[in-house]
Amino acid sequence: MSLIHQLALTFIKNIGPVLAKSMVAYADNAENVFLIHPSKLEKVPGIAAKTIQQMDFKSALIRAEQEAAFVSKNNIDVIFYTDPRYPKRLKACNDAPVLLYTQGKMDLNAQRVISVVGTRKATAYGKDLCKALIEELESYGALVVSGLAYGIDVAAHKDCIRLNVPTVGVLGHGLDRLYPAAHRSVADKMLLNGGLLTEFPSGTVPDRENFPARNRIVAGMADATIVVEAGIKGGALITAEIANSYNRDVFAFPGRVNDEFSEGCNYLIRHHKAGLLTDAADLAYTLGWEKDESVPKKPNQLMLAMDLTADERLIMDILRQAPSIAIDELTLKIGMPVSLLTMNLLNLEMQGFIRSMPGKAYCIS
Repeated sequence: MSLIHQLALTFIKNIGPVLAKSMVAYADNAENVFLIHPSKLEKVPGIAAKTIQQMDFKSALIRAEQEAAFVSKNNIDVIFYTDPRYPKRLKACNDAPVLLYTQGKMDLNAQRVISVVGTRKATAYGKDLCKALIEELESYGALVVSGLAYGIDVAAHKDCIRLNVPTVGVLGHGLDRLYPAAHRSVADKMLLNGGLLTEFPSGTVPDRENFPARNRIVAGMADATIVVEAGIKGGALITAEIANSYNRDVFAFPGRVNDEFSEGCNYLIRHHKAGLLTDAADLAYTLGWEKDESVPKKPNQLMLAMDLTADERLIMDILRQAPSIAIDELTLKIGMPVSLLTMNLLNLEMQGFIRSMPGKAYCIS
């Protein structure tokens, strides 16, 4: 298929992705859209005669030639929606882009894809949650998608780079620039295992109206969207709403009731628009995932951002020495009152460090 004609489809004014794909379906391919007589396009469902009259194919083709030269010069890959490499999860969304511009090494149809979003004003609590989440996702071999914005987005990308987890940043502008510019070094590292993706051609600036469109790609590419930390207003909640409209799973970490940067997460959970998430195990259980055995196992990580007490550390040290230990034996080894031991075991279990077993025994998770 002709790259020029695929690009040109996106430069026809007043034609969005839905109509563009309908035109291609009617004409069999992108090139035929520009070859058949315009009057025949009136048979395309949803297209008006006035729209056809306003189409300027010549200008669209000229602009497409300029864009083709740009992508060739800058080693940018163009993925048309009929290409097998196009993300199949996104393709299932009615308003999915006609094509995507990408840079890097990425498998957009990885077995497991998760979107991570959140506030631009991330707190230490949110960053710790994000860190623990990505460390857990590593063992499931997931591709992590986010928006390379300030806050939770870039924190997720940085954690992915640190752990060599593939990650893709979806942009609200063309690939001839990077916004915010401060994240250029992060973006460059992402190209080695993941990369950058956008539906916008070169010359597109990061205008405010581009970001809701960007968010639909973030939501549409993934099996599930995770809101780590978010206020009641902002792009994270928009992405969550879009994911719900696509009938995709949405999860959110809870926060303190009086914390403005957890207000959005608590809202989603309270109104049943997101499942409550405490760690990646919750996510894996809901999605029916099993760990990728090819990923080297690491010691259990802290699930929530809180420190262990001296008593909890003592319990953990003993549990690490055996496959499982009954509570009676733990009481003898530690010399701790049963009531206090039970409280500490419950705290550890709720944090995800240990799990209870039949016969009132406990083991490391």
